[in-house]
Amino acid sequence: MGVAIKKITALEVLDSRGNPTVRATVELESGASGTATVPSGASVGKFEAHELRDGDKSRYGGLGVSKAVGSVEKIISPALCGMDATNQRAVDLAMLRLDGTKNKSSLGANAILAVSMAVCRAAASELGLPLYRYIGGSMKASLPTPMLNILNGGAHASNNLEIQEFMIVPLLGDSFGEKMRVASEVYKKLGSILRSRGYTTSVGDEGGYAPSLESDEAALELIISAIEEAGYTTDNVKLALDVASSGWYENGIYRMSKSGRIYSADELTDYYVRLVEKYPIVSIEDGLGEEDFSSWRELTDRLGGEIMLVGDDLFVTNEERVRRGIDTGVANSVLIKPNQIGTVTETAEVIALASKEGYGTIVSHRSGDSEDSFIADLAVGMGSAYIKSGAPTRSERLAKYNRLIEIEKELARDK
Repeated sequence: MGVAIKKITALEVLDSRGNPTVRATVELESGASGTATVPSGASVGKFEAHELRDGDKSRYGGLGVSKAVGSVEKIISPALCGMDATNQRAVDLAMLRLDGTKNKSSLGANAILAVSMAVCRAAASELGLPLYRYIGGSMKASLPTPMLNILNGGAHASNNLEIQEFMIVPLLGDSFGEKMRVASEVYKKLGSILRSRGYTTSVGDEGGYAPSLESDEAALELIISAIEEAGYTTDNVKLALDVASSGWYENGIYRMSKSGRIYSADELTDYYVRLVEKYPIVSIEDGLGEEDFSSWRELTDRLGGEIMLVGDDLFVTNEERVRRGIDTGVANSVLIKPNQIGTVTETAEVIALASKEGYGTIVSHRSGDSEDSFIADLAVGMGSAYIKSGAPTRSERLAKYNRLIEIEKELARDK
């Protein structure tokens, strides 16, 4: 049978931070194949699937993934060989049974996801379909709007900014390519403004500039200046924030990690309300902690009718946690990161659940990423409205955006 899995191999390669990660290749009996590389986060939710690291301090400071590579070649490959690669669900469930843990800590979510994505690619190749077509099936393919992290703080930069991501959301232009042109021009203008004012233009993990500034609000003011000096307005280029506040949460209070300022949940919510009133913010991600569901409800009541309130650490692409959020009226959007849950099947199920219940979805990269562009096809195939892949610079970020530009051309040709 041509679609049967013949062999699965894996490599320990390096991500954008120079840390080891897993790359898997799936070969089918027909000769078709697929390869995938998994990312890794710096700001990691407590409830994410387990990323298996070696812990051997003599190699990569303990961050090696030779155990995860071994999981692929010694355990997963023998079990999956002969299976139908076009039955993604059966393949993924087989790996979940092999692992046998709730958080994939036995084989490692990094090992499982690398294989899951590679199987998906191999099946698409065998059927002669673009990956987004294979993922989406009969769904109408649509391009997401980019959310670009052009100024970094928090765990993504060694500056004094508490908020982790300051993003722009270009809403003008009839095409994804036009939105990226606008984003690139604003990003370049921000660099020019920073240089002219004597700030550093070094960048953080996701390619955004990483200066130390007078305040987080100063960062918002600078971005607005860049939008306007690039020839646009805040009517058509909006702002979005990833606060990543789980890193601040401890014993019912929020202690900002760099300044040491302390807030209650109510005070932090008041702060966000003031920011939304003052600035053209359309989205706040992880405004409150991953375990602070009761306070999330208050935040949702106050701002959920005005902007996107996105759960990242709160939901970790986990169906059980997303259902809890839906049932309790918490947040209104879900960040989608395949490596938080560990398989293509589970990722697609979370997107489908969120969409069914009226929650928005934003497909996202990780701060430690690679040139793999799988999430671009995933966003198109599953009809996600937005995608996050960092600043419009650095190849591991641009790989996703450039793939979306390619897909846009393909879709236009098919009309």
